[in-house]
Amino acid sequence: MTHIQYDAEPFDVLSPQVPVALDRVRVPEYGHYLEDFVPGTVFAHPRGVTLTRGAMLTYATTFMEANPLHLNEAYALSMGYDALPAAPHLVMNLALSLGVQNDSEKAIANLGYYDVRFLRPVYPGDTLTGKSRVVDRRDRGPDKPGIITVETLAENQRDDVVIQYRRKIFVPRRGSDPIDSAARVIADVPFPFEARPTIHIPWPAKHPPAAGALTLGQSTLEAFSPGDIIVHKNGRTITDEHVPWTYGVMNTHPLHYDRLYSTALDGPMSGEPIVYGGLVFAWLLGLASRDVTENAVWDMGYHDGYHTQPTFAGETIAAMTRVLRVDPWPDRGAGVVRMQLIGVKGMRAEAALDRFGEDLFIAENAKKKLGKSKIKEKIFEIERAVLIRSGR
Repeated sequence: MTHIQYDAEPFDVLSPQVPVALDRVRVPEYGHYLEDFVPGTVFAHPRGVTLTRGAMLTYATTFMEANPLHLNEAYALSMGYDALPAAPHLVMNLALSLGVQNDSEKAIANLGYYDVRFLRPVYPGDTLTGKSRVVDRRDRGPDKPGIITVETLAENQRDDVVIQYRRKIFVPRRGSDPIDSAARVIADVPFPFEARPTIHIPWPAKHPPAAGALTLGQSTLEAFSPGDIIVHKNGRTITDEHVPWTYGVMNTHPLHYDRLYSTALDGPMSGEPIVYGGLVFAWLLGLASRDVTENAVWDMGYHDGYHTQPTFAGETIAAMTRVLRVDPWPDRGAGVVRMQLIGVKGMRAEAALDRFGEDLFIAENAKKKLGKSKIKEKIFEIERAVLIRSGR
């Protein structure tokens, strides 16, 4: 290691000697307006983050992870992993949050998650960096926010992609001038996003060990049948803890931690800082974890996910899961279970199911065409695919 040597002089006080230049004030801003999201543009996101075992375990316990794969290193090794892997929703939250400064720091709302794929495990000591590419921009006219679609990926220090996904974001315009809808950028930055990516799933030399003392058989593959609705009994009250966790996963949007910013807004987003949706998603996954993913081997991905109402500190959230499809892998002693995860607030999941019934599982954006009312207590909906080991 090379060092620079500097002989430090005693400090003197300079501020009284330097005139205050009010004509030289700068107020840096971050994020981008609709005009900046020209399709083809690639943003290389700043900072990056190196994961530690302690941070991974703290995250997993805070967000109620019940799968020992993310809590117990000996168990992870028995399942074919090289070390304790990071919980997949931690990887997604880091990938998304690293991109906020470029993608959504000026955003009005996140509109949806699509085609989320976890391609490789992330271990302690791995360093993640992120990139996003603009694939579509919808201009809704002067003085109206537009909708952009970005593809985002995160890579480790070996340039291996560990996660990729798309999301739509509601962003404001800078001005009212017409936007060239045909404009496109040919970026030089490598962006290895694949339409059909290869997923690298760790696997033990033999079949995964049978469910035993560390997990329960009620969440092995055989426990799931299409049509099942699993009500997750416990809720989770969110406190002001969400503020440090927002920047703990490196999300820089002030809507989640700056009360002066949030109260200055108009409409439903005005008021107390809104809980960052990625944290809400993670708590809902945690609430479901004991019932549906305690025996998961791998999260294959998420799709068609929407935050349908904001969540605030002091509110209690709850979750339920509907089983959509089961695809056994008989030669592997496991299978993929497709599920729908629903989140509600201010009421127990069982009470929500009694009150709203099948309407809970209908996409909120589809209800207007169906002549149905949206559910204000419903906060989240997404489909997920999970590889779960057999109990046989």
